[in-house]
Amino acid sequence: MGKRSNFERVERDFYLTPYEAVLPLLSHLDDETFFDEPCAGNGALALHLEKHGHICVWASDIEPQPSLSNLLKIYQRDYRLADQQSGADYFITNPPWDRKLLHPLISFMSLLRPTWLLFDADWIHTKQSSDLMKRCVKIVSVGRVKWIEGSKNTGKDNCCWYLFDSKHTGPTTFVGRS
Repeated sequence: MGKRSNFERVERDFYLTPYEAVLPLLSHLDDETFFDEPCAGNGALALHLEKHGHICVWASDIEPQPSLSNLLKIYQRDYRLADQQSGADYFITNPPWDRKLLHPLISFMSLLRPTWLLFDADWIHTKQSSDLMKRCVKIVSVGRVKWIEGSKNTGKDNCCWYLFDSKHTGPTTFVGRS
């Protein structure tokens, strides 16, 4: 799945967002955050956030999977058709980590509203991140999580939550693991 493994990647990087990956983000959200989930897959991330009082106003995916909840409808839609008027405070999603997909997603979504994305920590140390880092408000370290349910091991890559906003000026705040 990552750069240090020989596992075949799942098509479109569809890996369920583990609950433990959501926990570091919670203290950076207001008590009742309204969010739009544009890479929803089967809704795992939205359900984890809703468990803590946050409200998913829209969930979609280019290829939605069967929802984990009858209460969460996941619509088939490309992120580039995101609605600016959904009433959401943020986009919050676990996007594909493939740079050809990730970079346009960051550019587009952070123009519409602040965007929290979960992806690999090494990204900030690459040349390709330099232009997009200008939009990065905050980075919240998550570390390694178990991406494949039932496996014995965690993933081989550390990950972070990144908050992007096209209106951001100034330095990026980094929040390490506690």
